[in-house]
Amino acid sequence: MSTSFFVAADWLIEHSDDPEIQLIDARMAPVGQEHRDMRAEYRAGHLPGAVFFDIEALSDHTTTLPHMLTRPEAFAVAMRELGISQDKHLVVYDEGNLFSAPRAWWMLRNHGVENVSILAGGLAGWQRDALPLQKGDVPLPESDFNANFDPHVVKKLTDVLLASHEGTAQIVDARPAPRFNGEVDEPRPGLKRGHIPGALNVPWVDLVVEGELKTTDELAAIFRRQGVDLHKPIIASCGSGVTASVVILALATLGASNVTLYDGSWSEWGARDDLPIETA
Repeated sequence: MSTSFFVAADWLIEHSDDPEIQLIDARMAPVGQEHRDMRAEYRAGHLPGAVFFDIEALSDHTTTLPHMLTRPEAFAVAMRELGISQDKHLVVYDEGNLFSAPRAWWMLRNHGVENVSILAGGLAGWQRDALPLQKGDVPLPESDFNANFDPHVVKKLTDVLLASHEGTAQIVDARPAPRFNGEVDEPRPGLKRGHIPGALNVPWVDLVVEGELKTTDELAAIFRRQGVDLHKPIIASCGSGVTASVVILALATLGASNVTLYDGSWSEWGARDDLPIETA
């Protein structure tokens, strides 16, 4: 394993009878694939015992911005209804591309769950090893879950504007380089091209190999090459706050401690007419 935040499929099999471990399926459709019914895909086959952690449904629907965090109280109620217990060891997985599992990992950790891991290789790795799948929903009894959310882990637009203008924090953008540089249109309609002034680009896909993070040496080299100082404050951003969590996971692996998330990300910044934008 590249980091302590991951567990392997063979470890999971060895602990399959452990009542203190809960499996969470956090598959999510990337932008441009919203037509996919992820709950139906979950029901068609998931790891045995895994409940479906629907990031879309667990988001704030009072805003037009995608995937924004909902209120801690609402999150806690949803976890209790799913049967997810904050006192257990939660193991999260996605399709196997490490696209959405880090977002679920980040959400759970920042709502007070101390022990959250990601399944290396995700569903794709599990299927490659010809391991068993279960169909249908997994109904669990209601659990105990009290959200202990730290609001300081999330930055708002005004915080990011100040960081961009004053240099009080490094803004690290996880979008692919062509989008960051303004060379291609954003996949979400109505957004401008480019990036937040002063932001540094660390594409999330550069941090990942076969459904887990690259080695710590490789990760450190990537951040260093892009000019990121791990000892200074960092605000992670992306298109909608999902793949920024991959950057946060990688930074946590490297021991960076002052790392926050701009949840509105480019979906908010790029939609405004009154904010500065840079291109390559």
